[in-house]
Amino acid sequence: MKKISYSFKVQWSDTDAAGIVFFANFYKWMDDATHNFLNKVGLKPSELYEQKKITYPLLEAQCQFKSPLKFEDEVTIISTVTDASNRAFKLTHDFYENNRLIASGYTWRAWTDFSGPAPKAIPIPDDVREAFGLKTANSKVSIN
Repeated sequence: MKKISYSFKVQWSDTDAAGIVFFANFYKWMDDATHNFLNKVGLKPSELYEQKKITYPLLEAQCQFKSPLKFEDEVTIISTVTDASNRAFKLTHDFYENNRLIASGYTWRAWTDFSGPAPKAIPIPDDVREAFGLKTANSKVSIN
């Protein structure tokens, strides 16, 4: 299972009137961490789309908050592909501040071809599954 980290510092504009990170930013950061994950495993999102017309639309997102973040907190997100079907994958994101788990979330995304008249979810290629840290055996998907 590949674990890829993404770090940043909370900005003033990320906080609400109480000085606590506004919840919607966690979803933005999960999206940022997804792009970081794909880049780090050799699947540059802009090249996927430009060269193959492939992208990965969001199907579902969830986040559980355990502790607040505030302005200038240093955050690290650890992202891992934890599940996959034939055409979709689940990327789990754990948020840490000083090694303390702040929040946990996930996104389900469809591997989607945009080359035709309408977007169409297609099977995730074996080389992409390998880049994600997934193994395939007899058409079953398992986590390394």
